[in-house]
Amino acid sequence: MTQSTSSFDAANQVSQGDQSAPSEPGTGQKRLICVGNLGSLPEDYSSDDVLVLDSSATVLDQLSDQKIEGVWIARDLLPELGELRGLCQSGLMLRDFPEGAALLDQKNRVLWANRRLRRWFDKLDIDPVGDTIYEMMGNPEILGSDLCPFHTAFTTGEESSGTFQTESSRYYQVRAAPVGDHSPATQLVITVGDITEEILQQQKLAAIHRAGRELADLRPSEIFQMGVDERIDLLKDNIRHYLQDLLNFDVIEIRLLEQATGYLLPLLSVGIDQEAADRQLYAHPHGNGITGYAASSGTSYLCYDVINDPLFIPGVANSRSSLTVPLILNDQVLGTINVESPQVAAFTESDLQFLEIFARDISYALNTLELLVAQKADTAQQSCNAIHSAVAMPVDEILNDAVNVMEDYIGHSPEMVDRIRRILKNARDIKQTIQQIGQRMTPLEAVPPGISSVEHALLRDKRVLVVDEDATVREDAHRLLERYGCIVETARGAVQAVPMVRDASEENKYDVIISDIKLPEYSGFQLMMRLKELIDPVPMILMTGFGYDPGHSIVNALQNGLHPKARLYKPFRLDQLIDVVKTVLEAYAAADDADATENNNSDQTESFSPK
Repeated sequence: MTQSTSSFDAANQVSQGDQSAPSEPGTGQKRLICVGNLGSLPEDYSSDDVLVLDSSATVLDQLSDQKIEGVWIARDLLPELGELRGLCQSGLMLRDFPEGAALLDQKNRVLWANRRLRRWFDKLDIDPVGDTIYEMMGNPEILGSDLCPFHTAFTTGEESSGTFQTESSRYYQVRAAPVGDHSPATQLVITVGDITEEILQQQKLAAIHRAGRELADLRPSEIFQMGVDERIDLLKDNIRHYLQDLLNFDVIEIRLLEQATGYLLPLLSVGIDQEAADRQLYAHPHGNGITGYAASSGTSYLCYDVINDPLFIPGVANSRSSLTVPLILNDQVLGTINVESPQVAAFTESDLQFLEIFARDISYALNTLELLVAQKADTAQQSCNAIHSAVAMPVDEILNDAVNVMEDYIGHSPEMVDRIRRILKNARDIKQTIQQIGQRMTPLEAVPPGISSVEHALLRDKRVLVVDEDATVREDAHRLLERYGCIVETARGAVQAVPMVRDASEENKYDVIISDIKLPEYSGFQLMMRLKELIDPVPMILMTGFGYDPGHSIVNALQNGLHPKARLYKPFRLDQLIDVVKTVLEAYAAADDADATENNNSDQTESFSPK
């Protein structure tokens, strides 16, 4: 036989309060509840003292009667003991549940609350029963669209939830569900979870994203008013501000990767020793610290204790832990960001996540600034090109006319020839000045590597004469070749071209001559033969439209020294034009070197020949 008495605390038995079923009439003096056969009771209990129940399921409703001293369960109903034991264990589980739990009535009053909920709101020594759940929680602010999740649960009969913020800035997720299946519900069971850390993480992430958007957020007026260096300084100030105030990092170093050399160029350092800030680091996994490793591998590195880390190179004397993240955009490493702390294990995985997110925003900001610089460079370049194109053809006309006039004065009036030569020089200087201004306005570092003309260095300062009756072809030659540093002059036909070549001084001689196969006066082959009387070999390139050559100029020219690849087709294709010009330049440069070597050997032989 089993007896249960005071272990059933009214609060822990989910008390029904004023809804508890009263004892049957005539049972006001009952002292014992008997579950099962009354005959199983001990002899010292009379039937007048006993309330007989068929099942233990209804025992709890009667325990609110203070006169009840215990519960008797007959042996033949011992399985009912398991049900009571389950109720006891459930009470213990709810009491020590890791989240808050409570039972509410229809007026949101607390009928029961577990230990966790009472501890959170300082109610361990104060019974919260009778208070509303809002009063128990200190009248918190309800966040979200559902301003009363308890009313919603009562009304709909479905589970409802909401987020509560207390005066101490802690956040709780509250879920409420009706008790039982009857409608309308008269009680709610609620669970309360502390989600403060989760909410703070979300708020920090949102703040980081806002900060990232603001890093390089410039208004149109600011873009026009600020120079490149001013924009970079603004970005550095913003980065410093957000890393210190938002992420609480005090020791910061940011380096940018030079793609060509692998050098990690210091961009920003805060709290870093000057010696460490000036240290030369490269994107290499060995000998360049954690920064070099992160830049070379493109992976983040969390160092809990620098003393036991073989890669670490200190940035400040008292560093004990560090966090290094690569700046990556479109799978390309742009640089690194490194933070350090004087405490061991000062950084967590959350810090790593936050810094990686912010590093991505820094990468976008750096790319935005680079695009602005490139756009400014492109605009300046286009402006200079437009000016240059506008004056190129008129200057060519001046050169053609001046050379033809000078031809008439050669041998007759040296003073006039000198004056005309000054006119020629000044005309050429006009174009050169415009080109130089364009180069100064578009510095090399503002031009992306894929667009840089470094790979076409052979073309720089090479003088090219283009002979064609079609003005469009002459304009295209200026536009396409001058972007790579060529000095282009043009002539309408052979009558203008021959004097241009004949009167070119050593410093103005043409490195390449491009001519149409059909000129107003005679063919391109005939022009080549006339020029051969002035210079030999002639660095000639012949061009034709659609490969049509009725006079066999190209065939004849090939038989008389034209380079096999010195052929072009109109309209120009940039890649073909550049390749052919470079081929001719290389071929004639090699021929000049061979002639120079041969002449040198000849001079030496003559010097040491016996007399």
